[in-house]
Amino acid sequence: MSTSTVVETPVPARTSEEPLYEVVNGEHVELPPMSIFSTLVANQLFFRLAAHLRDHQLGRAVIEALLILDNEANLRRRPDVAFVSAERWPLDREIPETGDWDVIPTIAVEVISPNETSREVMEKMLEYFRVGVEEVWHVHPEARTVYRYESPLEVKIFGPDDQLVSTRLPGFSCPLVELFRRTAGGSQAVAVTATK
Repeated sequence: MSTSTVVETPVPARTSEEPLYEVVNGEHVELPPMSIFSTLVANQLFFRLAAHLRDHQLGRAVIEALLILDNEANLRRRPDVAFVSAERWPLDREIPETGDWDVIPTIAVEVISPNETSREVMEKMLEYFRVGVEEVWHVHPEARTVYRYESPLEVKIFGPDDQLVSTRLPGFSCPLVELFRRTAGGSQAVAVTATK
């Protein structure tokens, strides 16, 4: 009769991840969690931007990066997606290995959560323009719309059948029907359409 010994490997305790936060007037402000659909929309938009920027050498796209917008006021925001043009941060300039990124994005994208109030959304948009952001996109996954602000008073609304474009991104076009698709949709998921 043979015997066997079972050695149990202890399962490490799960460590909770630090919630995402921004710094407003020196205070940490926890960000509300995004739904899975909103997260996928933000990811799709990031991949589309990143592919276009890589192909055209226009700058860099980042997702959920903490950006230092105002050192003096200790204001650090974390747009869901941001585009930093090569004019603002040359492509041959090294990115810091640690800490937050001290750069004002050219475009800041906020994927609007049902938990956010219109006041919070508008205050953040005004801050972006005050520090020098050139465009702010408010992406509304539930309504399948994107509000592209070129100033606090200049807005263009893109509906589910429109192509999202921007003068700050020559040649970039994103079909919103694909951005807001809730199924896999095949290989079109990260396709980028170039326009002339």
